[in-house]
Amino acid sequence: MEERSKMLNLKHCFIIILFSIIIVLAIIYIVRKFKDKSEIKEESKILNTIEVEESQITEEKNERMLQVEKLQQKNSDIVGWVEIEGTNINYPVLQGDDNSYYMTHNYNKEKNTYGSIFLDKEYDWKKPSTNLLIYGHNLQNGSMFHDLLNYSKESYYEEHSIIRFTTATEDLEFEIISAFYSRVYYKSEKNVFRYYYFVNAENEEEYNEFVKDTKDASVYDTGKTAKYGDRLITLSTCSYHTEDGRFAVVAREKDKD
Repeated sequence: MEERSKMLNLKHCFIIILFSIIIVLAIIYIVRKFKDKSEIKEESKILNTIEVEESQITEEKNERMLQVEKLQQKNSDIVGWVEIEGTNINYPVLQGDDNSYYMTHNYNKEKNTYGSIFLDKEYDWKKPSTNLLIYGHNLQNGSMFHDLLNYSKESYYEEHSIIRFTTATEDLEFEIISAFYSRVYYKSEKNVFRYYYFVNAENEEEYNEFVKDTKDASVYDTGKTAKYGDRLITLSTCSYHTEDGRFAVVAREKDKD
């Protein structure tokens, strides 16, 4: 009986220790998630906290471009800032050597569950490339690229039709031409629209085919299109309408006034 009692006590101790470990790990997980979410909220505000001397502002370089330039002093991987007025999309855009690092790191290169908004590694600033293909997580708290899913409604598009993208040398506006659901296709699938491969158009035919495919896939007709030579921007995020689902918004650079 005494030996049995000892075994029961050991078993109870083991269960208590196990539950204690689970509780501690759960607390660490919750704290980490809360911290990561807080960092994302702060990240969307950092541009406004950067002060620029009025004397530095010129016709060639406005305040926003100077702010991006100062951000690059903290991390040279910051290539720009993307914003859609009236939405939660208002973030620095990073570009790494691969398309995985900034899925799990913030703009300070700190580990973060929700990562950053980032530009496809294939985009070449020296050319420059045809299409600014930018990725971001879809978070249920409304941050990162969650608001892209609202573009499934034409009324939302009509109220938020302009994407602003600012670098240290340019402050650009793009007008949305299409918004569509998609997914990551298997290699074996043929004759499908893999929009996430399009960064550099080799020729006019390839460019026009991409524009046509985005228009055909769009959930509504925006009445806008793009012509060969127009710079494009594509914002892409996860969507749960299907396995490996995606939702994308494509826009063309507005003509200069």
